[in-house]
Amino acid sequence: MPIYTTAEYQVKPGGIDKVKRAIEEFVPYVQAKEPGTRMYTAWQCDDDPTKFVHFFIFENEAAHVAHGNSEAVKKFEAAYGPELVSKGVKFTDYRLVASKGP
Repeated sequence: MPIYTTAEYQVKPGGIDKVKRAIEEFVPYVQAKEPGTRMYTAWQCDDDPTKFVHFFIFENEAAHVAHGNSEAVKKFEAAYGPELVSKGVKFTDYRLVASKGP
């Protein structure tokens, strides 16, 4: 059963560009190396560019665990971690109820 996850966090204004570069490097890795990650999307808030939300769809729990344990995730965490103003990243898992689209 697929797992739908969001990750929300806020960074210091001076860290915005660093975090965006890290995201731009990280997402292509996920696309190329994580076949169990069906989708990985990162958004930046229009009203407050220090806020980010990531949305993932994992094929199953094994894909979820593989993603979380990857070296690329550790590298990404090392990039955004020092820039956080939020208390860590808020991860929330969801189950699909209804959808329009693929």
